[in-house]
Amino acid sequence: ILVVHAFSEGEGFPVLPQVFHITRVNNTGAAFGMLKGRGSVLIAVSVLCVGALIFYLSKNLFSRVPWLIRSAWLLILAGALGNLYDRLRYGYVVDYLDFRIWPVFNIADASICVGAALIIFSYFKCAKISSG
Repeated sequence: ILVVHAFSEGEGFPVLPQVFHITRVNNTGAAFGMLKGRGSVLIAVSVLCVGALIFYLSKNLFSRVPWLIRSAWLLILAGALGNLYDRLRYGYVVDYLDFRIWPVFNIADASICVGAALIIFSYFKCAKISSG
């Protein structure tokens, strides 16, 4: 919300010049701008994914599912909700973390990626434990 009120699209400021900037980008697509202009499809997919995650977590949040996996799914849910909020409120996702060597992204995107990485990590950790 701060970025939306402080900057127009393409505006921002350097935090660490040439390394990290805050730059507002209005992303009408999905990751890396794929599916640009398909907002209604992306909203529908987001609503379905959020619904599925809420259903899964409601059934498994207090079960024997390891805390790392529950936390990972909660991070993914939080990120999906954040981006869905942007799509519903603005018609696009507001990206602003600009590391200059990677496409601009936001905290919700980072949350989804960290959650997915934790799930992958826990899968390999469990596979290693069960194999030896």
